[in-house]
Amino acid sequence: MHPSLMAIDEKIIAMEAWHLALPVNSRRDHGIGTVANAIEIVVVKLIAEGGAVGYGEGSPWSVFTGTPEANLAGLDRYLRPHVVDARIGDFETIMATAGKALVHCTEAKAALEAALLDVAGKILSKPVWALLGDQCRKEIPLSCSLANPDFDQDIELANRLVSDGVRYVKLKTGFRDHGFDMMRLETLKQDFPELTVRVDYNQGLGVADAMKQVPEIDRLEPSFIEQPVAFHEYDAMARLRDTTEAPLLADESVFGPEDMRRAIRENICDGVSVKIMKSGGMVRGMEVAKIAEEAGLPGYGGDMFETGLAHLPGVHMIAVSPNISLGCEFYQATYYLEKDLLAEPFPVENGMVQVPDAPGLGLEIDEDLIKRFDVSGSSSFNGNQLTG
Repeated sequence: MHPSLMAIDEKIIAMEAWHLALPVNSRRDHGIGTVANAIEIVVVKLIAEGGAVGYGEGSPWSVFTGTPEANLAGLDRYLRPHVVDARIGDFETIMATAGKALVHCTEAKAALEAALLDVAGKILSKPVWALLGDQCRKEIPLSCSLANPDFDQDIELANRLVSDGVRYVKLKTGFRDHGFDMMRLETLKQDFPELTVRVDYNQGLGVADAMKQVPEIDRLEPSFIEQPVAFHEYDAMARLRDTTEAPLLADESVFGPEDMRRAIRENICDGVSVKIMKSGGMVRGMEVAKIAEEAGLPGYGGDMFETGLAHLPGVHMIAVSPNISLGCEFYQATYYLEKDLLAEPFPVENGMVQVPDAPGLGLEIDEDLIKRFDVSGSSSFNGNQLTG
């Protein structure tokens, strides 16, 4: 961590947090569940005594990492006492205390960390990546996931992606029958030769089905196959790794550094999806990537259902992590949300995410949109179904 961060004497004098629901443009099916109509997130705002403001986002999913209600309570009730009146320069102590004060709720911790580094970067006039380490890249290849049960709509999206210069897509599989998965992969490989196609099951297969179906997918030469079976099926992941030519990526099997070490010991993967919402922030995500690097395993910049506010910490993390070399899937703000929280578009040019150089996270939030999408305490919102 940059020494100038530790030297900041200003304190955090106020903290606010919200539960938001933002409309999306289509249904998306994954191996472990469906999202339709809206995504749910939590947003935290920190105010320093000198007036600087920092924002962070927690992007949970109830079937994967957690719930927005739990993360909002985690921030508001359990982490607030350790943040307000704390010295910003004591960043490492704040985050260590947060880890002990609240079990799980990794999204809340990621949001807190992002907001702290955002406000610190603004005070120091430095981008967040400069506080984390040495920059190794200024742009990151963007990968967009295809998960619409209406494949014709995904074909329309694929045409738009090619036109925009995007060259990587990840096909979500395992939520319907195997024939549907094979048909979609064959179509993409044949009709879109410009695209590098990856496959992601999101734990969608039982072990017996995975042993039959994954080798058939493998014969169509996807550039990697991600998490075919449930997170705890380490033996099955190891067997699949031995039987496929395509690299096998771990996602749900690896949340933080502790899981990464076990994954390496048990030889379950050829790479890992690094997500700050799983790991609990950029610093722990970087640790996951470093452990993987030492074992010769590359990283992929994964995401949850996020706005541009949550994409940005991932961008800064990848900017200083040489081993996260397989691109990133920070596409939600550009291709999935009806309206993003950022006051200006998330920075994608010709299929590449641009690393910001502005202070803090690099882009500002439209605060009016927080009020517009706030559902904290609302009885008109249930799950991801908007009723009002």
